[in-house]
Amino acid sequence: MKAESSSKMKSRTYDMAVIGGGAAGLAGAVKAAELGMDVVVLESGERIGGIPMQCIHPGFGNFYYGENLTGPEFSERLIEKVKLTGIKCYTHAHVEGIRHVSDTENMVSVVMPAGITQIRAKTILYAAGARERHAYEIGITGDRVSGVYTAGEAQTLMDIYGIMPGKSVVIIGSGDIGLIMARRFALEGADVKAVVEMLPYPGGLQRNVVQCLEDFGIPLLTSHMVTRIVGKKRVERVILAEVDESFRAIKNSEKEIDCDTVALAAGLVPNIGKLREADIDIDSSTKGPVVNEYMETSLPGIFVAGNALAINDYVDYAAEQGEQAAIGAHLFIEGNMPSDWKPIRKGENIRLVFPHHISGGRDVKIYARVKKPVRDAVVEFPEIDKRVRKRAVMPGEMIIVNLKKQETAGIDELTLRCADGN
Repeated sequence: MKAESSSKMKSRTYDMAVIGGGAAGLAGAVKAAELGMDVVVLESGERIGGIPMQCIHPGFGNFYYGENLTGPEFSERLIEKVKLTGIKCYTHAHVEGIRHVSDTENMVSVVMPAGITQIRAKTILYAAGARERHAYEIGITGDRVSGVYTAGEAQTLMDIYGIMPGKSVVIIGSGDIGLIMARRFALEGADVKAVVEMLPYPGGLQRNVVQCLEDFGIPLLTSHMVTRIVGKKRVERVILAEVDESFRAIKNSEKEIDCDTVALAAGLVPNIGKLREADIDIDSSTKGPVVNEYMETSLPGIFVAGNALAINDYVDYAAEQGEQAAIGAHLFIEGNMPSDWKPIRKGENIRLVFPHHISGGRDVKIYARVKKPVRDAVVEFPEIDKRVRKRAVMPGEMIIVNLKKQETAGIDELTLRCADGN
């Protein structure tokens, strides 16, 4: 990749600077280029493509491409589009700060191999993904020993570098990453002793529970938590206990599992430190920014997509959000961004919902998660008599509701709720 000089970058103003070279960032960059925008992509890692590049399992692209692809196949298609459109991508580009200068200009401070530079952009698409929660965030104590990894670290070792992290494994957390890594360890011959989950139900997609645990005979211990990791130089065992409805360890319920490796799949958190510094409004339920239907934040011209916005089930959703953000950035530059926004509220059994504001002037996709499982559920917007029946809803599975513009005409606000349909 041929790099521009820092002086040329400083003298130039891009239509959109994309922070993050994963699915959301690349899909947004391609869409923006197709709309005639001048785009630059800034990626802190050594390559573009994002996390899917290390996910060798299938399940990617079913919605976005209409095909069942592996992670690398999904990313390579986006990378090929980036090459064809001639978008400039800079790797090892570490964003140190974002400054909203005015409604027509933003400044991005970047540390690059050639030095520190400032990039001007009319709009920003922030697609920096998420980070994994570590052991101390979930209250695990014990010895500081080797053999403790986040699930992402273990996946990188196995699928990028060909290194087997351990032979006898306990997975903490039953979200999709934890379930997929349980299967990945099993396929490589490891003895996966258990997947431990604090909730009374699995946190990931039901298809992954079946394909990754049940098909391999891996135990799922719900309503349990690991309280301590024990070992001298390396992990030797974990101490776990049953938990009550308040997720407190129940006395005299402790037991031990011998293992040499612990993989933490305790959830993801949107990586939005730079957005917080820019004083953008944050939703406490998603842990990401408050956005409108074009994924625009509370600062005009700054957009966000993918796991930096909210943790998504599928990379397809992240790519879709990147495209919506690019469409929004184009409207913003052209001066055609709507100004009248209708809020979407969280109603019964809704833990999170986004976008948080819609214009009512176009069809829009609503993403949501429930607080607790419901069978034979009705997901509805009562103000417009919009109902969608679901055989079952789970907190670990995103609910998608498509709203037509004619359905929201004349409505000042909407409330999403989920109730038992019986």
